[in-house]
Formats: sequence, C-alpha cells, structure tokens
Amino acid sequence: MILRPLESASDFELTAAWLQLKENSQWLDFGGNRQAVTPALLKIMVQRQTNFIRVYTSYEDDTPVGIVALNNVDRNMRTGTLWVVAGDKSFRCRGWAHVAASHLLTMAFQELGLHSVNTWIVEHNAS
Repeated sequence: MILRPLESASDFELTAAWLQLKENSQWLDFGGNRQAVTPALLKIMVQRQTNFIRVYTSYEDDTPVGIVALNNVDRNMRTGTLWVVAGDKSFRCRGWAHVAASHLLTMAFQELGLHSVNTWIVEHNAS
C-alpha cells in the first residue's frame, strides 16, 4: 500500500467524487456545514499546513482505493483529527482503511511530531 499526496487533476476529480457520494458526505463537514467537496476545494485544502490528505492504493498496483487524512492539525498544540473514506467500495472490509490509518498515524507522530490525534467512527459502520 502506498499513501500518496493528491497531485494530478484525476486525483482531485476522483477523490471529490468519492467525497460527494451521499454515503460519505452525510458524515463529513468541511467547515460552514459544507458537505459537498469540489476538486477546487480539495486543491485549496492540500495546500494548507493544517491538512494532510493522502490517497491510499491497493497492494497489487497503484489503483486508488480511498482517502486518509489528518485535518485541523495544530503544530502549537500538536494535535490533529484523523478521518478515512473508502472510495472504491469493492475494497471494503479487507482492512485497507485500518492499514492506511496506521501509516498516517505513524507519520502524524513520528514526522509531524503530534502528541494527540482524535477521530470518531459512525456507530453502525459495518466495515
């Protein structure tokens, strides 16, 4: 599995499409109660030092599987919030999001020097 930054136009289009799906967007809030994420908004988000958004890929090749992110990163307080979205539903329930989150948490604590990362999980999430 590779965690890679969003870079190409196709990355922004694909991840925005995943985040716009009702099954995902109903749980997300990108400020001002904004749930709809556009490619343009994602481009702005990845440029800010408070967001670390990565696409995670399959083990077999570079096929994008989902998104894992830290947002609300506060370098002074050394905190952040973790969230994960499984984009390609055919890869659900295989532990991929768990592995992607683990990799990003390693980055959060070892590379970014964070001391605390929080998250929340939808109670009835079957995966």
